Amino acid sequence: MSNVYEERLGTDRMLPLVFRMALPAVAAQIVNLLYNLVDRIYIGHIPVIGTDALAGIGVTSSVIILISAFSAIVGGGGAPLAAIALGQGDRVRAGKILGNGFTLLLMFTLLTSVTAYIFMRPVLLFTGASEHTIGYAVDYLSIYLLGTLFVEVSVGLNTFINTQGRPAIAMKSVLIGAFLNIVLDPLFIFTFGMGVKGAALATIISQACSAAWVLSFLTSKRASLRLERRYMKLDKRIVLSILALGVSPFIMASTESLVGFVLNTGLKHFGDIYVSALAIMQSAMMLVSVPLTGFAQGFIPIVSYNYGHGDRERVKSCFKVALTVMFSFNFLLIVLMILFPHLVASAFTSDDVLIQTVERVMPVFLGGMTIFGLQRACQNMFVALGQARVSVFIALLRKVILLVPLAIILPKFIGLMGVFAAEGISDALAAICCTTIFAIQFPRILKKMHAPA
Repeated sequence: MSNVYEERLGTDRMLPLVFRMALPAVAAQIVNLLYNLVDRIYIGHIPVIGTDALAGIGVTSSVIILISAFSAIVGGGGAPLAAIALGQGDRVRAGKILGNGFTLLLMFTLLTSVTAYIFMRPVLLFTGASEHTIGYAVDYLSIYLLGTLFVEVSVGLNTFINTQGRPAIAMKSVLIGAFLNIVLDPLFIFTFGMGVKGAALATIISQACSAAWVLSFLTSKRASLRLERRYMKLDKRIVLSILALGVSPFIMASTESLVGFVLNTGLKHFGDIYVSALAIMQSAMMLVSVPLTGFAQGFIPIVSYNYGHGDRERVKSCFKVALTVMFSFNFLLIVLMILFPHLVASAFTSDDVLIQTVERVMPVFLGGMTIFGLQRACQNMFVALGQARVSVFIALLRKVILLVPLAIILPKFIGLMGVFAAEGISDALAAICCTTIFAIQFPRILKKMHAPA
């Protein structure tokens, strides 16, 4: 297979290249967002049980996010390392990273699915399920877990397609699954009368098709970096390098689960209506974070490839584009949500009390997110540059160091609003700290880069 797609990462004009790489990934992530939103929109409008069922699905999100986070170790850690290796011309190392990553995903599937089945009910109760919502949570999660392998493979390996400079192929893998999910959801939920079980079944069928597409490409002659059996045997040095860099994306993803545990536990003391409101607002946040994730998937291979190739100017140029786009997009959408919370809530529920609850708490919950685009750009740059240690610290900072303690402490002083204010305060502080650290470290990283051959 010709390497022409990879070589363009180091030669094409930067602005068109970034958008050509990023827009398919953004489109794919926006459509992929429908995996979660369509389920919740349909479930929230089920007659009579909609509000309780929505709260039940919201509780399962913490477990689902944690399971998906393991795929980020390979997708977020292995793919940038493979891109750096390709930029250095070391195709054997890149192949080993892909092969070892696939083996790790199989191991993660076994670990997460078995553990989740064994401790499902107590974990769901701990994360905020009540006697009214636990049944819906168990019904959804017990079926969803059957598709764990499809989630790990489709999410964990899709970024390796982007690494080869093939964003359109990567986009199709997501579109296939998402459109299937949109079609199958109403069929299983309403036509077949399966309720939340139908939503879960539609999701795993869709994810299975996405996984099949990813594997079919990576094992075909169309791929310049192929998934080969000879590289699947675990190599200690390769595995440790994947884990070292992948810990940061894992923490970024898994701490969303931890936050779900903490916030839902705090809110259930005030009533299930607030757990439902949190589910809606977290879905609203995804409308911002998911496209940004797609944009990052587009620019990270460019940065990693040129970093491996030793081209300082292209690395700096790519960062400028990423920072401008990510900050502007994030700021605009969060401000619109703060100004018009009724429109957001109405998309997920027709319950007037729930809509009014969201209107009251959303400005507090999302306030700090207005500047969070700064952190998204800087944090993803650290990952793209292979900076494992600082990436881990920044990933821990927002959720573990700041948000969790604040979510426990603030409600003791200001009650219910303290739970929601914890999110806004931690988001703002984390963005400021991350940007400051990046401003100090980035010039140092550039000075240590090897000059191009």
